[in-house]
Amino acid sequence: MKAINIEEKFTKFSKNWHPHRIAVVDDMQVLLAKLKGEFVWHSHEDEDELFQVVKGTLYMQFRASSEEAGSEGGIRTEVVKEGELIVVPKGVEHNPCTKNDEEVHVLLFEKLSTAHTGNVKDEMTQTEYPWI
Repeated sequence: MKAINIEEKFTKFSKNWHPHRIAVVDDMQVLLAKLKGEFVWHSHEDEDELFQVVKGTLYMQFRASSEEAGSEGGIRTEVVKEGELIVVPKGVEHNPCTKNDEEVHVLLFEKLSTAHTGNVKDEMTQTEYPWI
């Protein structure tokens, strides 16, 4: 039961797209991650995810429904600025990314059971989140 200094925790790691655990709340985990560039299109069948931007600007891409993008489908991007958060509902395909070579710092809040890239297996997929 001690205060956690989030800024200080971000100094403990440098690898992008590799979340680090800072707390557990019941069956939920609080993670910090540094993001840079493109990630992996994926979804989480049974879990929602919360992304809070601590530093920078996150571009959360979603597959647009046919109603949103015409019969061709397409991609919709939600811009999430520093100090803002976004919740990605379970089952929604998404791809977090950054622009202009910016490194973005995010706090994630998700169930302990949430797989990093859902059912997608990729070289960027992480299976363990180190405690910092």
